[in-house]
Amino acid sequence: MATETLESDKAIGVALAFAALAVVGAGFMIAGASQIVMAWGFALAMAAATLAVVAVQAFDA
Repeated sequence: MATETLESDKAIGVALAFAALAVVGAGFMIAGASQIVMAWGFALAMAAATLAVVAVQAFDA
């Protein structure tokens, strides 16, 4: 008798959402109007990229 397992793609979805947020942050980092906007863009990009990696590790079974 075969057992069925259900795998979720939650890790991929959450990681892609954070990756999109990282791209937005990188866009602000490159095309920001002022130095402070560029700094916040860098902070957003780094935080979102970190959370994308954590999401893959947390939801990976």
